[in-house]
Amino acid sequence: MSEKPTKAPAPMRCAVYTRKSTEEGLDRDFNSLDAQREAGEAYVKSQKHLGWECLPEHYDDGGFTGANMERPALQRLLADIEASKVDVVVVYKVDRLSRSLLDFAKLIEAFDKRGVSFVSVTQQFNTTQSLGRLVLHILLSFAQFEREMIAERTRDKMGAARRKGKGVGGRPPFGYDVAPGGRKLLINPGEAEQVREMFALYEKERSLLRAVETLNGRGRRTKSWTIRKGTKREGGLWGKWSLRKILTSVTYIGKVLYRDEIFQGEHDPIIDPATFARVGEMLRTARRDDGGSRNKHGFLLRGLIRCAKCRSAMVSWASAPRHGRTYRYYTCGKVNRHGRGECSVRSVSADKLEAFVVERIREMGRDAALLEDTVKAVQAGREHDVPALQTEQNRLEHQLAALRGEAKQLVANLGEQTGEGSRAVLERLGEVEQRAMQIELRLAEIKAATAALNAKSLGKEEIANALALFGPAWEGLVPREQANLLHLLIAGIEYDGIAEQVDITWRPAGIAALASDVAAAGAGGRADDDGAGEESAA
Repeated sequence: MSEKPTKAPAPMRCAVYTRKSTEEGLDRDFNSLDAQREAGEAYVKSQKHLGWECLPEHYDDGGFTGANMERPALQRLLADIEASKVDVVVVYKVDRLSRSLLDFAKLIEAFDKRGVSFVSVTQQFNTTQSLGRLVLHILLSFAQFEREMIAERTRDKMGAARRKGKGVGGRPPFGYDVAPGGRKLLINPGEAEQVREMFALYEKERSLLRAVETLNGRGRRTKSWTIRKGTKREGGLWGKWSLRKILTSVTYIGKVLYRDEIFQGEHDPIIDPATFARVGEMLRTARRDDGGSRNKHGFLLRGLIRCAKCRSAMVSWASAPRHGRTYRYYTCGKVNRHGRGECSVRSVSADKLEAFVVERIREMGRDAALLEDTVKAVQAGREHDVPALQTEQNRLEHQLAALRGEAKQLVANLGEQTGEGSRAVLERLGEVEQRAMQIELRLAEIKAATAALNAKSLGKEEIANALALFGPAWEGLVPREQANLLHLLIAGIEYDGIAEQVDITWRPAGIAALASDVAAAGAGGRADDDGAGEESAA
């Protein structure tokens, strides 16, 4: 009687994921990523009897922190898991996948949803087993606890210093210098006299803009400062917001502000409390609306317009209601910040300018010549802008990787620093995080623009259909949606208030995205107004 053949195990497709926080050493022939992958592949080979086989795709994140999931290779891996192309994720150590307990939980949830197992080579963890899952959570909890304790100790040190009225480093406020031994603020006599002048000016003028015009007209400048590297940064013109900061800072009455609490400072005051209180009350009761950061007046072109004369961004502002109506304007940024003598262009009615731009878009779908120019602009955008966007993306990704590496090193050094050292590290860490956030936002815009430009070729008919639907769709949108749609289609606007000319630069990627959405949705479809594209001249 013949023996029944043994059934071969079902194949298990294994993805080896590797990560290194810094780019140091990645240019070597055999680097950390190679070592991690080699260990992962060896482990997979040892499980060949269970049907494990290593996928040829490389999921390598070099120069990316494990504190978040914004990593290109990890996102590719998650996309392949979602597409059911992976059965097992293999890493060298647990922290290569994530250093955040919250992110790790999200990843494990995504793995479980698709029936994907997770294995750490050196720690022998397998999430298909309850014990392995428990130990993983315990290890990540302690790692996160350690990071949070370091941050908490640093905050406590800064808080204790503030409560005692001490400075915590950084650039000294206008009117003061840092004592040679550090920390304590000493009055700078020349600047202190200018501070008193500012308070007196505002009490007299009762207008930030008029006070700023007077200060700049007298040759007053903001604080010059020499940074740690020895580079001197010269002061510039005063603006409304920088003046407001001076007039509302309790530093000038000898106090220290920390987390909405005010403490007596070690430094001497420049302004008497009575003057400070009077000026503060004037500022609080001022009725003028200086623009409104929440755009409560529905400015549709905010952030798109520049003054053609001085190249300054034009800002939005609204007058106090008169006769039941609020009047909205766009005005030259230099005039708004520094006074009327800075530029010959004044203000333009927001209603008129927005109506002109909207009508221009309507005409694009009706005017054959304009439509032809639009089609050419979209096609030229594909040929010219995609390589340029890819170059910019590569450059920004390289910068982001370097910043993440520096941030990790700064966090690692934070626990070893005290006093001035810890303050310097925190100051630099804040700068690094802010720049990284800006780069991440721009990368998201680039990816959206590239996707739109790489979509199927759009001809005159598709673009005409999209623009023909602009009018009916426009009327049904709320102001926020209208602003989003205009930002999708327009890269920038130049307004020449002297010649009364308006030049609009279109976004080929935005027009392509709008046309693609309309084509995909059919004749009754509605354009998606939440996209973004790159700045490009049409």
